[in-house]
Amino acid sequence: MTQVMAHRGASKAEVENTTMAFARALAMGADAVELDVRLCASGELVVNHDPVLKDGRAIIKTEKKDLPSHIPTLGEAIDACGEMWVNIEIKNEAKELDFDPQENVTGRVVEFLRRRGSVDRWLISSFRRQTVDRVRELMPGLRTAWLVMTLDDAELEATAKELAGQGHTALHP
Repeated sequence: MTQVMAHRGASKAEVENTTMAFARALAMGADAVELDVRLCASGELVVNHDPVLKDGRAIIKTEKKDLPSHIPTLGEAIDACGEMWVNIEIKNEAKELDFDPQENVTGRVVEFLRRRGSVDRWLISSFRRQTVDRVRELMPGLRTAWLVMTLDDAELEATAKELAGQGHTALHP
């Protein structure tokens, strides 16, 4: 059966990665949403694709109360998703201001989801292999996917087999 995943919510109809975009995706009949999570200066997990706001402020250096009101916390975003399953992309790239080589944000996301109950609704993805590996260490029952852009066909097949052997759910080229 084909499933419909709303990338950053219903991002053509609403501002991406907002509670309105997630609620609209649910109303439109999407089966799932993908969203992007980061940490802000006051310690909340917030949902936004880019590490820097349009006005040039870095999210990691901006407290939640000072972020634009349309940027939800992870909890607010999840609540807006209703019963859809959610692909939570942990943004953790070395080239970005909020790079977290110790995977503290990953631990915070896993702990947040642990408190939310059933793991069946979540898929954790990241472009950083160490991030999805850390998720598997912290909560082996949580589904994971490694996002890649530069593997050729032979590498994709070998990497998919390797990931499956380590308990990961998916490879997203």
